[in-house]
Amino acid sequence: MNQDILREVTKHQLKAEIPLFKVGDEVCVSIKVKEGGKERIQKFTGIVIARKGSGISETFTVRRVVSDFAVERVFHLHAPNISGIKVTKESVVLDTAKWYKSRKWVGKAASQVREKRLFAK
Repeated sequence: MNQDILREVTKHQLKAEIPLFKVGDEVCVSIKVKEGGKERIQKFTGIVIARKGSGISETFTVRRVVSDFAVERVFHLHAPNISGIKVTKESVVLDTAKWYKSRKWVGKAASQVREKRLFAK
């Protein structure tokens, strides 16, 4: 009963236009950043290593490697400061729900994904 009330209250806060992406895909997340009185959009591109939760509390973790230095950032899927999510590379379906093993990889291996290739008939 309490879950039904919670879903009803948060239903209007859910975003409708979210692309389908999974763990292993490379995404570009556009974030609205306020600095003083100005607002700009900053892009964070990386590989999705985890998705958690459901409904309004769903989150995903993006890992980015730049010059052998890795940065992980957790985003709320339905947050108002996320202006867009774009899938840049779609990966082959992985056998795990989380891809934390990529944390121990270094260099070029850390940023490469086995891409899904579509062949024309």
